Amino acid sequence: MTTATTTKFKETDIGLIPKEWGFEALEKHASILMGQSPESDFYNQSENGTAFLQGIRTFGEKYPSYDTWTTKVTKLAKSGSVLLSVRAPVGEVNIATRDICIGRGLMAINGKSNEFLFQLFKAYKSYVVGKETGTVYGSVTKDDIAKIKFPFPLEQEQREIAEILSSLDDKIELNRKINVNLEKLASSLFKKKFVSIGNQLPEGWRVGTFGEAIINFDSKRIPLSSREREKKQGSYPYYGATSIMDYVDDFIFDGTYVLLGEDGSVAKEDGKPFVQYVNGKMWVNNHAHVLQGKNGFSTEYIKVFLDQVDIMPFVTGAVQPKLNQANMNSVPMIIPDQKTLIKFNEILSALFGMILENESQTKNLEQVRDSLLPRLMSGKIRVNI
Repeated sequence: MTTATTTKFKETDIGLIPKEWGFEALEKHASILMGQSPESDFYNQSENGTAFLQGIRTFGEKYPSYDTWTTKVTKLAKSGSVLLSVRAPVGEVNIATRDICIGRGLMAINGKSNEFLFQLFKAYKSYVVGKETGTVYGSVTKDDIAKIKFPFPLEQEQREIAEILSSLDDKIELNRKINVNLEKLASSLFKKKFVSIGNQLPEGWRVGTFGEAIINFDSKRIPLSSREREKKQGSYPYYGATSIMDYVDDFIFDGTYVLLGEDGSVAKEDGKPFVQYVNGKMWVNNHAHVLQGKNGFSTEYIKVFLDQVDIMPFVTGAVQPKLNQANMNSVPMIIPDQKTLIKFNEILSALFGMILENESQTKNLEQVRDSLLPRLMSGKIRVNI
């Protein structure tokens, strides 16, 4: 995950853009379709009908995921349309990968170069957010967006800018997909080796507990309030129970760890825990257990093991779910013989080594993209002269 890139650009700054560029309302360059949600009776999850998107949840990614379909289409956005969220959170942007039905939380935008418009909204997100109104939840109207003035290069330069930035986006997306598949492969191999073994354990194997396989670093965690984080803005990720919450100017952990949700967000709908595999310098609050493997169990082994566990029997608290250390440590775990453990750790080391290499490459690509984005979109760097 990366911090959002926005460019502060005012109408009075028009003298800063190249003289041959325009500074014009979006409606002169694009058509806008506001979404309208069909009745919920027509929703389903079985890919029966047309993909339906109510809003954008995959923040920071170029393409949305589709997990709901509808047999009644109200407003249809064509494949390739720019999708902009118009209800909280306002300003998130994606590109449709198929014809989809869009709900009230979205608008579909189409112009001569949708890839350029996608990059435009990423660069000038502050323009969109600045139009947000509402006391219960923020929103923007079609007219709000249509009237916003943006800097527009000539058409050929738009396409060249989009090509540069899109090539970086596509490589980042490819790396993410590869890593998802590598994790799925690791999970599949683990299930085959340690889950689908029946009731009779191989010789030298036994049933133990999760606590035998982990080192716990919870005592080193330090929570920071939102106000404290505002004063410590920086480049190090600040992790919560399920994801990165912020970026701060210091770190308290440096290495490879597994983060396991402790309270609040503990389990997903299927009962599996929230698990994060993290690497590098970071800060972690007190809502996630901080773990590494021991006694021959690699940290990667801990990760794939937790991905298979039904954690709900070990969670306490009806209002505020919590997975305390004692219950976490008591989770049953198969302890294989050392030879088997060593061989499987070697497999995991290779797979997660590729994952970390892809993540490192992705971070570098994101830095290049985020550096180029405002410069290209404001004309500080030109591509056709």
